[in-house]
Amino acid sequence: MTNSRKNNGFDVLIIGGGPAGLSALLWCNDLKMDALLLESGNELGGQLLHIYNPITNYPGRFAQNGREMTRHFLASVGDISKNVRLNSRVVSFDASSIAATLESGEVIKARSAIIATGVRRRKLGIPGEQEFVGRGILESGARDRETVKGKRVAIIGGGDAALENALILSEYAEKIYLIHRRNEFSARNEFISQTKAKNNIETLTDTIATSINGDDGMRSISIVDRIGARQAEIEIDALLIRIGVEPRSELFRCSGAIDESGYLTVNHVCQTSSSCVYAVGDVANPVAPTISTAAGTGALAIKTFHSFHADQVASFIPSKFPKF
Repeated sequence: MTNSRKNNGFDVLIIGGGPAGLSALLWCNDLKMDALLLESGNELGGQLLHIYNPITNYPGRFAQNGREMTRHFLASVGDISKNVRLNSRVVSFDASSIAATLESGEVIKARSAIIATGVRRRKLGIPGEQEFVGRGILESGARDRETVKGKRVAIIGGGDAALENALILSEYAEKIYLIHRRNEFSARNEFISQTKAKNNIETLTDTIATSINGDDGMRSISIVDRIGARQAEIEIDALLIRIGVEPRSELFRCSGAIDESGYLTVNHVCQTSSSCVYAVGDVANPVAPTISTAAGTGALAIKTFHSFHADQVASFIPSKFPKF
């Protein structure tokens, strides 16, 4: 398979440089397949680059944070100078011909494609959200905890991430407002009970944020009570948004079926309904998005393609795809 570039590009085109994409690349190298990985950013790692706390649940490997884990992945992959291209944003993808068009206009073809674009954090979509990025909107409780000493912080969300960050920041901030649009939190009971025990955490359920206000810095957040429609303004110095994630699947919906949340649906070997196009990692996994599952699905897709080869994969496509 090493001479495929002469005919129709690479054996495998990997789109996305997080754990799933890097795992796929590792297996391509191991199986002597000609692969190219495209990463839209200026460094590899994907969501790992936004993990600032210790990673203790990846089998056989401990890391102080996501960047350290990224270094472990890169050490396993080896020399990436020949088969990785950074700052290469795909603007369109043709699943029928397996061709990706880059922002520069360059078209890259391959015998198979691995979609490993992952997820992005959901946004509130309210006034002030974009304006205060880096000027009051926090990236992470673990990373930014020292910056909120003695300050008032609002955290929006009701899952594990929101409450865990509230607990971290409560050790530093004067006051934490935990704002959630539903009546009950979806976080683990241990986080909920710990949050209730904190004197400086005030929970505001059935509440929606409507705008983030300020001038040279963040000054307040406007909220509305969903039940009584009462409006209020809370003085804050910082804000952390943890309302979940959404898949980066918009360019690849032609590749196969998607679920109601936009995740690409695949069969048990990560294959989409398009021949030789696979989706791995978080972009196809709304149920268990972990580093372990991302790495595992990257390996599974490559092993499957290598085993069946391009001329055999078409017969392997199932007639019905699972719904999550």
